[in-house]
Amino acid sequence: MRKIFIVALMSLFCALTQGKEVPTVKPNDTMLFGDVRSGDEHIPFATIMVKGTTVGTAADVTGHYKLVGIPEGPQEVVVSAVGYQSKSYEFEFKVGNALTLLAELEPDQIGLEQVVVTADRSEKSRRDASTIVSTISPKLMETTQSVTLSEGLSFTPGLRMENNCQNCGFTQVRMNGLEGPYSQILINSRPVFSGLAGVYGLELIPANMIDRVEVVRGGGSALFGSNAIAGTINLITKEPVQDTYSINSSLGLIGADAIADFNLSMNGSIVSEDYRSGMSFYGFKRERDPYDANGDGFSEMAKITNSTFGASFFQRVGMRSKINLDYFFIEESRRGGNDFSLPNHEADISEAVDHQINSANLTFDHFMRDHDKLSFFAAAQWVERGSYYGAEQDLSAYGNTDDFAYSLGSQYHRDIEKLLFAPSELVMGLELTSDALTDKKLGYLDVETMEHVGTTTIADQEVSTLGFFAQNEWVNDRWRFSLGFRVEHYAISDKATSSGDISGDVFSPRASLLFNLSEQVQLRSSFAKGYRAPQIFDEDLHIETSGARKVIHENDPNLKQENSHSATFSIDISQDFGRWQTQLLAEGFYTVLENPFTNEYGTPNEQGEVVYTRINAEDGAKVQGVNLELNASPGARWMFQSGLTFQKSEYDTPQEFNERRFFRTPDSYGYLAMTYSPTATFKASVTGNYTGKMLVPYFGNTLINPEAGQLNEVGSFFDLGLKVSQNIELPGSLQLQVYAGAKNLLDAYQDDFDHGIDRDPGYIYGPLSPRTFYFGVKLGNIF
Repeated sequence: MRKIFIVALMSLFCALTQGKEVPTVKPNDTMLFGDVRSGDEHIPFATIMVKGTTVGTAADVTGHYKLVGIPEGPQEVVVSAVGYQSKSYEFEFKVGNALTLLAELEPDQIGLEQVVVTADRSEKSRRDASTIVSTISPKLMETTQSVTLSEGLSFTPGLRMENNCQNCGFTQVRMNGLEGPYSQILINSRPVFSGLAGVYGLELIPANMIDRVEVVRGGGSALFGSNAIAGTINLITKEPVQDTYSINSSLGLIGADAIADFNLSMNGSIVSEDYRSGMSFYGFKRERDPYDANGDGFSEMAKITNSTFGASFFQRVGMRSKINLDYFFIEESRRGGNDFSLPNHEADISEAVDHQINSANLTFDHFMRDHDKLSFFAAAQWVERGSYYGAEQDLSAYGNTDDFAYSLGSQYHRDIEKLLFAPSELVMGLELTSDALTDKKLGYLDVETMEHVGTTTIADQEVSTLGFFAQNEWVNDRWRFSLGFRVEHYAISDKATSSGDISGDVFSPRASLLFNLSEQVQLRSSFAKGYRAPQIFDEDLHIETSGARKVIHENDPNLKQENSHSATFSIDISQDFGRWQTQLLAEGFYTVLENPFTNEYGTPNEQGEVVYTRINAEDGAKVQGVNLELNASPGARWMFQSGLTFQKSEYDTPQEFNERRFFRTPDSYGYLAMTYSPTATFKASVTGNYTGKMLVPYFGNTLINPEAGQLNEVGSFFDLGLKVSQNIELPGSLQLQVYAGAKNLLDAYQDDFDHGIDRDPGYIYGPLSPRTFYFGVKLGNIF
């Protein structure tokens, strides 16, 4: 059946993308035609857009294009392509007068001139942004064989992915040493990635649905609201640009037992001849068997089944308006523990979750004058989760959670010829967000007493925020200075507990400065305030389970809002040495936390339940360090990317285990990725992730007093990966790619996992997976 589906899909793609007619040119049309080159080579599928309008087109496979229907008068035409610096041209268009543009683009292998949107909620070149924006591209995801988003996030400065559960594989991303809930995760710039989706969400999202990931380190609450203390991670999904299609299938063999991890993905896009409408779509299927590292019969990696489908559609309305609609659906099941052939409540340990996630984003953009833009947006995400967190045939461990989050708002961007002392760019907007979550423990029949135990509501919480934000950036030839703020009111209600309603008003300022010391050297500095409201976060919705204890997270009734003050300073050096393009970044960061959240560990009750209560530390905490990044490329054949972080995270006074240092936070970590293409069709790559020493709490069954636990300092790890690929040209503009490689080639995997039914599932650290060999094939028209 799968083969029939693939053949049918390929036939549909070929039918839609072949044999198109050239658009008719009318005598009363304006017209621009030509080609796009870099040196002696044409650039296929480059984009040609008239700035401040929705008029545009894409070059064909030979690099040639034709654009009709351009507004009369002076216009700025922007030509761009992935891997090249964008270039602008000015023309005077008249009806019946055809113009020629032979565009010449310079290579930009390391993305210095890449257009980003997360710096200040508007499109601009990365070099023009007053805050540092790091990007993770599809090429890097492919180089590292990242099947899901979680595998690729560690390949950018300051970010580190970690696994927090030996049973189900709950993961989180740490930025600049701070836990996952300190980072605001956006989908297409909208804060609808809810707390429930965040528990497993980074591993649920397939890499093939992502166009790029933009990362801004440092406080971002002024523009993006709560939780943006450590920074912001913006997932940009794929948009239709030209007619493409591809199917990719791979098989991974995990560990010495060669546990199977099968992945199938497909991508396609269709764009109309007049470039006024288009649609892209993607699909993903994953099946991974459970993996037992120490042979005790309990899994260290969960069994996963994932099915994803999504689409993006755009329609240009007139010459200055555009509608975008994005949608995706994820259905995932995962289970860890033992006895996978039995129902959950018949296993010794089972942590199992079934997700259904629907996410949609609707945006209307209207260009006003040449550079001003007014946007309206509505985004929503609905998550339904069935769960079982239990041990020793516990019938009471079934649960059901519903979560609905939405974001509504508008935004206005205007270029001002002069405001006070210099030209400026103003962005302002209004945003309403809400997240309503209901978490229930399902009823069951007690077989010993034959009594029915009813369903219990654990959480019935709604968090809503209303915020107004504004930022103005003054610009001249040497510097850019941004000054902005956000005024926000949040309200939290929980009908299931006695904590009562909580509300607060927050003022979050932000200031940043970019100074071009020379054409090669840029200095940046910024200051920002941020906050976290005392609501349910990711960890509260995950339960660590063993035969001896069950860990449940709760908020203290008197939990206060957490605030932050963060400052960054960076020097960014970009220098060409002949054909070599290089970039070196050194970024210092310093964050002060007021009323920081920390855990207070309880004592197990008769049922073995342990409550980790989130409280405010008596004093504050400080996080400080430096991120280093080095990228270099002598051309399309070589690419080198690397990053290294040195940091220190400490509370002002000792906390649990009489320790000031943050747990699970290494003082150093980093990555590297190197790619070599000796020919246009062959590529080889070497990748690696380094994790330094860190402190990890252990409450295992090997201790004399497991309830008290102990604090272990674990060693460092280096996760080495290799990959080779070969492209083969096929008839009909098709290409076939064959690839193979290994993840964690040196098998630098944790060797002291706790074991048995009474193990501590939270005692897990190091690389996400052991040595894994993989191979695959990819078929399509553009790679």
